[in-house]
Amino acid sequence: MRRSLGAALAIASTGLPACAAEAPSSLNPQGPASSRIEGLWWFMFGVSAAVVVFVGALILVALAKRRHASGGIEDTPGWARRLIVGGGVLFPIVVLSVLWVLTLHDMAALSQPRPAALTIDVVGHQWWWEVRYPAQRITDANDIHIPVGQPVRLELSTADVNHSFWVPQITAKMDQIAGRVNTLTLQADHPGIYRGQCAEYCGLQHANMALYVIALSPSDFRAWEQAAAQVPAVPTDATLLHGRQVFLSSACAACHTIAGTGASGAVGPDLTHFGSRRTIGAGTVANTAGNLGGWIIDAQAIKPGNVMPPIQLSSVDLQGLVKYLESLK
Repeated sequence: MRRSLGAALAIASTGLPACAAEAPSSLNPQGPASSRIEGLWWFMFGVSAAVVVFVGALILVALAKRRHASGGIEDTPGWARRLIVGGGVLFPIVVLSVLWVLTLHDMAALSQPRPAALTIDVVGHQWWWEVRYPAQRITDANDIHIPVGQPVRLELSTADVNHSFWVPQITAKMDQIAGRVNTLTLQADHPGIYRGQCAEYCGLQHANMALYVIALSPSDFRAWEQAAAQVPAVPTDATLLHGRQVFLSSACAACHTIAGTGASGAVGPDLTHFGSRRTIGAGTVANTAGNLGGWIIDAQAIKPGNVMPPIQLSSVDLQGLVKYLESLK
């Protein structure tokens, strides 16, 4: 099982295109929903560009006629009245009506529920994402693993204020509204790591509330799924064992959960497979030993306003705790 987990993590961390995670854009679609949005965007851009060019040409023609016009007061020519009515009233009505109909058509298509073999609950927190796979009994944070080419049903909710889920390359935006659950279909056409973001202002660290959708081939997803459902073994290494004891005897265990231990806190993210995550603090910093040590000692210096308090540890305890958390693959 460790071998299959290592293979899945290697694919997730090195075998997938990094550019998708670094430069998310709706104009680089990697899924059916984003492809539809891109098509509508380019159509609206084309129409808008044509209108700007047409109006600009009319302005130039008008300026040229005015420059060569003879003095004196002239009556408004008939063609000018027709241009005002046709170009200023009828043409905008036609163009805006077409865009309105196309937008409604695409909105209806994007909101249409699709059969999905996998359901994932995504809960927004200030400022991180809780990710649960109810059928598989897997809990994660800030990383969403999905199989390529298969529609996945997301059930979106919030634990506090309103948030908005958005992964530009593979899906549309969907609000997470207090007191209700919204659904969204997520599908990626190609393996990759796709960066998402909270798209609705939700407080001080709104900009540092990122997530990553990791799209794996069906076989690699099954390997990840089986590994992620496993309970971490009790370490035999003395340093890791010491770090585990530090975790369980400190304030960490009151706020976080690690399956197979006595820690069952629900304030912060589940740390059962923390070592496999790409980032710390929902995209705030990379998941490295140095950043993790700094986060444990003073998370407020890295992400002001988050709910994790400073934890003072000796250098030996901190080193052991960092190594233990990094081992939780």
